[in-house]
Amino acid sequence: MKVVILAGGFGARISEESHLKPKPMIEIGNLPILWHIMKIYSYYGFDEFIICCGYKGYMIKEYFANYYLHNSDVTFDFASENKMVIHNNIAEPWKVTLVDTGLNTATGGRIGRIEKYIEEDLFMLTYGDGVSNVNINKLLNFYKKHKKIAIITAVQPGARFGNVEFKKNNVTVDFVEKRKENGGWINGGFMVLNRKVFDYIKKGDKTIFEKDVLEKLSKENQLAAYKHTGFWQCLDTMRDKILLDKLFESGKAPWMIWEKRRAGYPDV
Repeated sequence: MKVVILAGGFGARISEESHLKPKPMIEIGNLPILWHIMKIYSYYGFDEFIICCGYKGYMIKEYFANYYLHNSDVTFDFASENKMVIHNNIAEPWKVTLVDTGLNTATGGRIGRIEKYIEEDLFMLTYGDGVSNVNINKLLNFYKKHKKIAIITAVQPGARFGNVEFKKNNVTVDFVEKRKENGGWINGGFMVLNRKVFDYIKKGDKTIFEKDVLEKLSKENQLAAYKHTGFWQCLDTMRDKILLDKLFESGKAPWMIWEKRRAGYPDV
């Protein structure tokens, strides 16, 4: 089953980084968040990826074209044989198709452009800026049980600020730290889609997947949500990047389920 990753947006909210590179190439630790997302799926045996490129998409193509150079020790022998030797070859079991889906194309339009690369009835879809310890196998089983055209993963990102709660006298207050449940449920990506979803995408670049497709599927009772109560975090602002970097550096990054160092953070 193929995994489609939306990686073409401008990343305007994190312009400190995105003016230099596409948001999926912003590094967590020393590796692009796109790599982290692919490792999550690969952990569950899903190794075929279609990446929907757009803004600065050539940088994503160059990254994979030079993947060995980015991840291995290399010797360049210019003196004698003018050759390159790659040491400690680090290979992933991945097949990656990179598709230019346009600079200003909306999310639905990007998905529509990769239809020809989807041969099976099912495929997965996620955004190129969010990591989670969601159990992909459980998500897929949830799809098989409910058999809707689209399954999204619902997450609670948490309230952004702490709450002030008034006491009975309506004057004195208790300050309550921000709670996860105060943030409401949102679509966290990590979706399973039947290829019938392409019937809901109009030709052209302007179809917004979240508004024009998912909302219509919801009205037709063809959309269901898998509730994920574990870790989820998007990379939307510099504040998010700092948080993800700290988790990576701590050796306890909850989304890195492929690492033994996850130290008690199970996939849920």
